[in-house]
Amino acid sequence: MMRHLKPADFKVMPWANGQGQTVEMWREESDGALLWRLSRAAVVEDGPFSIFPGIDRNLTVIAGPGFDLVGGVRLSARLLRPVEFAGDVPVRAAGVLAPSEDFNVMVRRGAVRAQVAVRDGGVTGGNCALFALGEVRLRGTLLAAQELMLTDEELAFEGHAILVRILPEPLA
Repeated sequence: MMRHLKPADFKVMPWANGQGQTVEMWREESDGALLWRLSRAAVVEDGPFSIFPGIDRNLTVIAGPGFDLVGGVRLSARLLRPVEFAGDVPVRAAGVLAPSEDFNVMVRRGAVRAQVAVRDGGVTGGNCALFALGEVRLRGTLLAAQELMLTDEELAFEGHAILVRILPEPLA
């Protein structure tokens, strides 16, 4: 399976806390509850992040200088350096000097987990999403910047992208 998604396929919606917007690019549900989600958002000023109980988050700044995440955690969100944090821990953006855009991965804790990496070419594998940071080629398909490819096949790709692997959470 390969599914190529373009900006016309994405859905713009308000943040859960009402203080901004997100561009939801893909969402998988199981039994009516979020299993995993990919989205983009702009952080333009200091302020709180929405709380998502039972969700683990991964954020990668894709444009702009970045910012700090402070509160229940202290992380430095900088350009093309993925950071992970629990969605149910109160956190806020601090030190926003200029607008930054970020790519977000949310997964339901205990059901699935995400591996997120910025890559210059490579191989997909398993249940993956490839978010193009520039032109990306895979199996004869050209993705433009900010397009998304979902696949469950192992495919070689060329170009600068964020590779997200969605893995089943091991049973305890």
